[in-house]
Amino acid sequence: MSSETENSSIQSSKQKPISLGGALIPIIALVAMLAFNVHVFGEDSLAGSNQFILLMGASVAAIVGFSLKINYAEMMGEVARNVSSITEPIFILLMVGALAGTWMVSGIIPTMIYYGMEILNPTIFLAASLIICVIISMATGSSWTTSATVGIALIGIAKALGISQAITAGAILSGAYFGDKMSPLSDTTNLAPAMAGTDLFTHIRYMTITTIPTIVITLIVFIIIGLNIDVSGAASPDAILNVVRENYTITPWLFVVPLIVIILIIRKTPPFIALISGTLLGAIAALIFQPEVVKEIAGAGELNISSAYKGILNAITVETGISTGDPTLDDLFSAGGMAGMLPTVWLILCAMVFGGVMEKIGALARISKALLNLFHSTFGLFASTVASCITLNATASDQYLSLVVAGKMFSSAYREKGLAPENLSRTLEDSGTVTSVLFPWNTCGAYHSGVLGVATGQYFMYAIFNYLSPFMTLFIAAIGYKIKMLASHSKQPA
Repeated sequence: MSSETENSSIQSSKQKPISLGGALIPIIALVAMLAFNVHVFGEDSLAGSNQFILLMGASVAAIVGFSLKINYAEMMGEVARNVSSITEPIFILLMVGALAGTWMVSGIIPTMIYYGMEILNPTIFLAASLIICVIISMATGSSWTTSATVGIALIGIAKALGISQAITAGAILSGAYFGDKMSPLSDTTNLAPAMAGTDLFTHIRYMTITTIPTIVITLIVFIIIGLNIDVSGAASPDAILNVVRENYTITPWLFVVPLIVIILIIRKTPPFIALISGTLLGAIAALIFQPEVVKEIAGAGELNISSAYKGILNAITVETGISTGDPTLDDLFSAGGMAGMLPTVWLILCAMVFGGVMEKIGALARISKALLNLFHSTFGLFASTVASCITLNATASDQYLSLVVAGKMFSSAYREKGLAPENLSRTLEDSGTVTSVLFPWNTCGAYHSGVLGVATGQYFMYAIFNYLSPFMTLFIAAIGYKIKMLASHSKQPA
């Protein structure tokens, strides 16, 4: 063992246990700073100031760590491990930007908008969006893929129909997280039962008790919103359809590309490979079906090898768009490319710094322990799990940590109460998986807001499935409905 490692071991042995008050100091400081920052900057806070505030929160956590005899190198080591865990999500996020660029230039997204406007009227649009996203997310097991494919197109259709993008994003995310939670292909659906100690399909069957009522209520709410929606200020649908026809070649053949991407995800192709395949197929489709658009993006007078290369690379990497002759519609046919995802990447990296320092100083485990000790009844145990998962999503900035940390902390408590492990796995999903998207600095919240172009603060109240799920799991626990006991415990819980 090197002297550097020995010194690190000595430092670790000197670490003092953190108090609950000490664990809460960075959180209180972060919430206060973020609240003031959002008050000053409003929606522009995600452009960079929130990212710096997360680093300031990490600094407060580090000061607490220094008081506990934890050195800087140890905290940075945990930060490095946290950042390394999001390497793939960052590349996926960049590839989503690239895919959106080539799918816009190739006419894939405009074609989806075109046919979507012909089929979906404003009254049924929100409910249809929810159902479409439920189907896609169940097939792929990924809320991220759902947002990156049909989600982007549905936001485009909402813009064209004059429907609130915030409400539409709420419908998209509600449907996307249904599959993220229930599909056997989902990573979180596999992780939760693994942490709780039950099998996958027992977990999925048990989740239907809370998930089906939640998605039904969500669907009813969006149907009601759709029946009362006002689109009087929207641009004329016929005018938008004419603009699409004038600028793009519209053909059903363009649906082959997203279909291939969805099939690749269903066949468990790594998401990065599936997305880069979709990006390249979109580039090929652009050259075949939209040569004039590629030429315009390249700023060239004719399409040759050089201008084709420049047009495609511009679509992949930077913000691009076509001039429709109507400034109000130009934004509908533009994409940010990989560069458009950089603020989101920046936000995720800063969130991981805060989460890493909080984890190293023991704040996350201390808060979970306090929540575990807060209640002693069976309902209190469920409530503690819910509170712990939501708190971890807000502080650790990663849904996987909320499932893993809470799963480890609470598994023995559920056994001691005689509760079957599927009670824990369901509660982890009902509160950990789905609420991650409600925090702008969580990796999921940052990702979806970046992809859909709608801030978390805007879609929060419309992500009905996501915030209703924890309440549903608590309601089911409160009435004691089908609370499954271990074989050795035949009595219903107190």
